[in-house]
Amino acid sequence: MLEQLLIFTRGGLILWTCKELGNALRGSPIDTLIRSCLLEERSGAASYNYDVPGAAYTLKWTFHNELGLVFVAVYQRILHLLYVDELLAMVKHEFSEIYDPKKTVYNEFDDIFQQLRKEAEARAEDIKKSKQVGGKPVNNNLGKKQGQVLKGSTDGGNKKKGGGESGNDGGDDDKVKGKVKENGHSNSSFGNGVVQVNDKENGNSTAGSFDVNKLQKLRAKGGKKADTVVNKSSKAEPTKKMKKNRVWDDSPSEPKLDFTNSVSENGNENVAVVAAEQGESMMDKEEIVSSDNETEEDEEPGKDNKVESKKKGWFSSMFQSIAGKANLEKADLEPALKALKDRLMTKNVAEEIAEKLCESVAASLEGKKLGSFTRISSTVQAAMEEALVRILTPKRSIDILRDVHAAKEQGKPYVVVFVGVNGVGKSTNLAKVAYWLLQHKINVMMAACDTFRSGAVEQLRTHARRLQIPIFEKGYEKDPAIVAKEAIQEANRNGSDVVLVDTAGRMQDNEPLMRALSKLIYVNSPDLILFVGEALVGNDAVDQLSKFNQKLGDLSPSPNPRLIDGILLTKFDTIDDKVGAALSMVYISGAPVMFVGCGQSYTDLKKLNVKSIVKTLLK
Repeated sequence: MLEQLLIFTRGGLILWTCKELGNALRGSPIDTLIRSCLLEERSGAASYNYDVPGAAYTLKWTFHNELGLVFVAVYQRILHLLYVDELLAMVKHEFSEIYDPKKTVYNEFDDIFQQLRKEAEARAEDIKKSKQVGGKPVNNNLGKKQGQVLKGSTDGGNKKKGGGESGNDGGDDDKVKGKVKENGHSNSSFGNGVVQVNDKENGNSTAGSFDVNKLQKLRAKGGKKADTVVNKSSKAEPTKKMKKNRVWDDSPSEPKLDFTNSVSENGNENVAVVAAEQGESMMDKEEIVSSDNETEEDEEPGKDNKVESKKKGWFSSMFQSIAGKANLEKADLEPALKALKDRLMTKNVAEEIAEKLCESVAASLEGKKLGSFTRISSTVQAAMEEALVRILTPKRSIDILRDVHAAKEQGKPYVVVFVGVNGVGKSTNLAKVAYWLLQHKINVMMAACDTFRSGAVEQLRTHARRLQIPIFEKGYEKDPAIVAKEAIQEANRNGSDVVLVDTAGRMQDNEPLMRALSKLIYVNSPDLILFVGEALVGNDAVDQLSKFNQKLGDLSPSPNPRLIDGILLTKFDTIDDKVGAALSMVYISGAPVMFVGCGQSYTDLKKLNVKSIVKTLLK
């Protein structure tokens, strides 16, 4: 049984809800769907699962893109209702017939909905009975009947309505029917079609397998040949000699250059020079986005249209661009979306995320009317650009300076924990953040909680000495959670405004180290958890962030565990135009990119320029 069915506009105005259902939903499933799925460009998924204590819901939805309407159905996940997709398609078709933009109340739709629901439930019962009988011909006949009934309903709508909009509704209904056939009983975002493809691939691989006896003989022959080659190469390999420095005219050899800074035991001789030499941090400088790539963006869509021009001919394509296409269909969007997906993947965007983004853009454009003098490829690119800007723009305030002053007024230090995998530059970028805070007259203290890696405490001690800030350390093989707790207590005593906590690098699959990190966060309740990740990673960014969040949630003893609050991207100066890691990380975690590391000096820390990233991704 349905729990709720809701119709609202893309602007958020609720037009109609089923009064007869009237079930009080636990939690806020529809708000969560809008926030974490529709606004985050995940609308290409088949369904969305919402869990709350005492209930588990599945939400399904469809769009009427031309009218800007959203139709959402909510039901208990345990029920596996088969008629929801078909019911949504019928409701969309019937409601679009009576929709008026100036009207906000649709009480007359109650009776229409009751009739539609009875029809959908009756068809679902017929399908169940036919499956119990187990006859395949019966299922085929039922499928034909369903097609005839839906066709009749859309034909009736066509008589009432103009040709352009009725074609759209019919196309949308066919699209939803296709989803029903493809997904079957699945409630997840991946359809059963993927499983079938994998089965076929596995079947092909087993069909062309080698004979075991032949394989053993080939290996034996290959092993003998390899042994002889190894023996020969081992004899022939000469010993390497080191190159000596050239000496001219028997002159005495010059001493080797020493590039290390001459520092006294206290380390105070060159500290005063650091701030003067480094200059202002790039965090406080505004980056100017050039418009050089606008011409390139205009040239690219022309390539996508070559396939269409070959099929349709010069005159028909020219006429279509002038008059505008009645309604965009999935087949029209596929070439442009495929080219866009390939382009995103070349920019280091994870394949899974590029595919989901294209599905979401397709869902937002299907059924829309193409304007005059506009190409499909440029329309798709504009929709993708809007989606990327929406994803990368932070949903909350990321003003750390304001939060630091707010914590200072409350009489407590602002605690930032840096987490991430091995070798991404946590300690170096922690020092960059400390330098930026020092420029804003904020008292900073470092906490050396990486008690695992050799040299980690000494590295942080060097940064603290150069920046002339205090550091709290307890050496190695200590509990990082206790070290961080004592560091925060010390900051309270000496009046430090911010505590920057350095942690050991750990892989996302290492459960003991992830448990220790979860304990550190649970014991100290930091104000900000920054995930430090490389801008070089591609598909691995999805695995790192999703598993970090999952482990922090699963291993925390708290009922409301803390997850990653923000992202610090490192090595951004080494990737050229491969900026896709920023998009992958933000999409998978929902956390904003707060800092970008772009060099080796303390000033090489800046904000993420969303417009620049989007232009680079689509260039």
